[in-house]
Amino acid sequence: MVRVIAQPPTRKPRHHFAEILQQVRPAPKHPTCPHYMHAVLSSHHRFTSLHRLPTRMPTLAIPSSLLLTLRLLAARTFSTSAASGYSTTTVKMARSALDEVTDTGAFDRSPSTFRSSVSSDASARFPAVPGRYHLYVSYACPWASRCLAFLKLKGLDHAIGITAVKPIFERTKETDDHLGWVFPTTTDEEPGAKPDPFNGAKSVRELYEIASPNYAGKPSVPVLWDKQLKTVVNNESSEIIRMFNTEFNDIARNPGLDLYPVQLRASIDDINELVYDAINNGVYKCGFAKKQGPYDEAVTRLYEALDKCEEILGKQRYICDNQLTEADIRLFVTLIRFDEVYAVHFKCNKKLLREYPNLFNYTKDIYQIPGISSTVNMEHIRKHYYGSHPSINPYGIIPAGPNIDYNAPHDRERFGS
Repeated sequence: MVRVIAQPPTRKPRHHFAEILQQVRPAPKHPTCPHYMHAVLSSHHRFTSLHRLPTRMPTLAIPSSLLLTLRLLAARTFSTSAASGYSTTTVKMARSALDEVTDTGAFDRSPSTFRSSVSSDASARFPAVPGRYHLYVSYACPWASRCLAFLKLKGLDHAIGITAVKPIFERTKETDDHLGWVFPTTTDEEPGAKPDPFNGAKSVRELYEIASPNYAGKPSVPVLWDKQLKTVVNNESSEIIRMFNTEFNDIARNPGLDLYPVQLRASIDDINELVYDAINNGVYKCGFAKKQGPYDEAVTRLYEALDKCEEILGKQRYICDNQLTEADIRLFVTLIRFDEVYAVHFKCNKKLLREYPNLFNYTKDIYQIPGISSTVNMEHIRKHYYGSHPSINPYGIIPAGPNIDYNAPHDRERFGS
């Protein structure tokens, strides 16, 4: 709950933004609430319900990033002073990463909900046949990028279509304040993103509701979609990549590539456990922590894990052996975003990726594997993180750098090809 103090203005209703900020008073016990939120509410005290904020406020020019912040905060329960005669409106909390924070201030990712499997067995409910499935992704999302990488490496892009959403969260419906992944309305609206070609959905949320009309979970990507049954097969990236690795081999262009080989599975599983909790999810734990303690714990574990990976990569070309495996792809999708986003946006700045010689060269090595660079859209990555989390970056300003050239030479050939 957030307590907002709304007071009638003491001046004329029309204020310059700088004048409003001078009248801001933080709400009790919530000193970290955005000050401009209080300012806007103080100036517009007649808006007694925050269920739907107007797109245009007649007495105040509001930047689009600020409006996004207001709508995110409006999706929560706001309480105003009963003594002042203001009303209370309760709105269902938006289901996004911004909401997955516990009372202790720690980030806690919710589990995926669609967990069916595509099978090489022709009699299965979801048989691995060409043209039946479609992968909905965001180029910004590291979890979706795992699936894109497997699709390219296995040579399945001719059999499974891909549609990418717009990078910045937007309203998914006009009837509530949920913000999430949306599709562009035209093919040229957002380079790299396309409209939904099969269902005409305006958002990923609508896809979930087509599959399950009463769906109330988190409408995340990736989504492996069955065009025939019009349903979500699976939205758990770790399971989708395993399906791509083995179940589609009859139609894959690279069926001999095994990214989860039997002889390395124990090692892969161990590395996956370390990398997921401390690195993949660890950067989010740092970025979305709302208290110092959870942040300190997460950032300590993050750099302990990075140090361990740096040590391993000083002895071999890849993270589990001298052969590329699933574990490398799972680590890569976080490393490629580290200096460009996580170091700044998620406060993971104790040490940059570029300061780890083995990890940095390793990242360039994987990026240069045929097919992988096409799964990395740095413009979408930067737009999404800096533009979709106004509680972290309220004005949506995208930093100028560092603009790393991952096609630059690396030294990983010293371990052999």
